[in-house]
Amino acid sequence: MQLGFDNKKKATWAIILGVLALLLCSYMFIPMFMGSSPEAASSAQAAAPVASTKTPARLGKGKKVRVENLDPTLKLDLLASSEETLYEGSGRNIFVSQPDVVIPTPLAPGSPDSKKEDEAWHPPAPPVSPPIPLKFFGFASRPGEAKKVFLSLNDDVFVAGEGEIVNRRYKVIRISANSVEIQDLVSSGPPQNIPLTQG
Repeated sequence: MQLGFDNKKKATWAIILGVLALLLCSYMFIPMFMGSSPEAASSAQAAAPVASTKTPARLGKGKKVRVENLDPTLKLDLLASSEETLYEGSGRNIFVSQPDVVIPTPLAPGSPDSKKEDEAWHPPAPPVSPPIPLKFFGFASRPGEAKKVFLSLNDDVFVAGEGEIVNRRYKVIRISANSVEIQDLVSSGPPQNIPLTQG
């Protein structure tokens, strides 16, 4: 019977690869069936006490860290030692009233700001804006036109109506018969009345 291999080299390589594939398959699938064997159970039991025999690591100031143990069996010696623990208090009975504590009377008032509290609080005075140096000395309006006034500053004379700005700083708010209300835009203070000056 002929296998169909003409070359002996190819035949040997095919046999080697087949054996390796068979070993690989047995390595992958046989442990799945062996998981419930007594050997696996004994190896799991041998691993459990190793975890409990570890020495606990120490933290600062001599405190021990408790290592978690996954063993579900009851430790009767630990239960007996916890039942024998007795409460040792400081000796003070919390159910008996203690004598009243005497609080000494203070020698002076506790607040150092007692004088400041007596004084009434007054709001701060609004800032005083400097007087506007413009002088109002006449009207420059014609019949049927808006009111305009003559204002002077040193040697300069300005003609302005309501809402106009004079000397890039002063705004004419309102013109009345005897005065002009002007606001200083730089100091942003309240409007000031400038009376009509004669002569």
